[in-house]
Amino acid sequence: MKSLAGLLSWSRYSLGWRMRDYVRGLLGRSTRKNGWQLAEWEGHRTPDGFQRLLNSSVWDVDALRDNVRDYVSERLGPDGVLIIDDTGFIKKGTTSAGVGRQYTGTSGKIDNCQIGVFAAYATGSGRALVDRELYLPKSWTADRERCRAAKIPDERAFATKGELARDIMHRCLAAGLPAAWVTADEAYGQDWHFRRLLEQLDVGYVVAVPKSQQIKSLAGIWRIDQLIDEAPGDVWQRLSCGDGAKGPRIYDWAAAKLPGNIIFDPDPPTHHRWVMARRSLSDPSEIAYYMAYASAGIEIAELARIAGSRWAIEECFQAAKNECGLDEYEVRRYIGWHRHITLAMLAHAVLTALAAEASSDTKGAAETHQPSSRSRWQRSGGSWTLSCPGHEPTTIPSPTH
Repeated sequence: MKSLAGLLSWSRYSLGWRMRDYVRGLLGRSTRKNGWQLAEWEGHRTPDGFQRLLNSSVWDVDALRDNVRDYVSERLGPDGVLIIDDTGFIKKGTTSAGVGRQYTGTSGKIDNCQIGVFAAYATGSGRALVDRELYLPKSWTADRERCRAAKIPDERAFATKGELARDIMHRCLAAGLPAAWVTADEAYGQDWHFRRLLEQLDVGYVVAVPKSQQIKSLAGIWRIDQLIDEAPGDVWQRLSCGDGAKGPRIYDWAAAKLPGNIIFDPDPPTHHRWVMARRSLSDPSEIAYYMAYASAGIEIAELARIAGSRWAIEECFQAAKNECGLDEYEVRRYIGWHRHITLAMLAHAVLTALAAEASSDTKGAAETHQPSSRSRWQRSGGSWTLSCPGHEPTTIPSPTH
């Protein structure tokens, strides 16, 4: 097991100690985690040393990122879920790298902020952030002088959040993070390239998609909400998608396998694609939609559990911001953002590891009831399969699959 000192093992002794002090400050009880308060908490006369650590010292922040990922993997164990999402950092001014007026879920509106794309890893033992990238709007990447002023590398071109997410996901899985599943919200789940990459990597996924998501087959093209509307009542199963603050989070779920893809799939297929829907018990009009890819023989309850695991990254954001100063940085440069964020991720990973030692996270699931066979959807091997829906397909295709 790696210790904090092991994670911060650098050839330059004084730099390693300064990094250790910075992380200890992030773990400390100061009311804010800005430069002056971190310095005072650690007994430094000024924050100059910490500012040099973030802005001008020579060290490899991506190597530390890899150490954090490996540490989390070691402490939380295999067969977890890799979760992709983004979060905003509200900022003033125009000089911080990537800052601009853009929508962020942090405030629920368009705000002046920076956006970071993140990955979290979650198992029954806990959850922690394992990777990150700063999103740069086109207004930044099109202005190279502005980029140079914020120390953004010349080779850093514009990349969508989806492209950043695919890079992060591929990096984590290629490095051996033992994730059995990937999940994400609809901003990423609707991206066919995102889903196809996971299929090529032989990793299962359950991702949210918008109700307008197009489902394509040899029989035609349909919106996912049309397919779910076609489902008869006995398709729906009452299942838990994991424990929340008030106990099991129970919803009604509908799921059906899609026909195989003769271009991508072997014969016989080893995996199946699914359409899924989650319906609120208190408000049946509140329906969330999903697409899934899983090995043959998967249980619907397991797909529901994976869909419900996405909330874990929101918990990571909240804990890392509230407890480890993830959003309380005072850096404007590109490298400074990545360094502070990575050190805050390390601080949060340490807290997660300590919590995993102290207790185990037990998750329950509600009893399921099996649907009857009178549905127009076809039942095969204990699950439902979509063949040819009974309504007319949409005539106008979508660029998303």
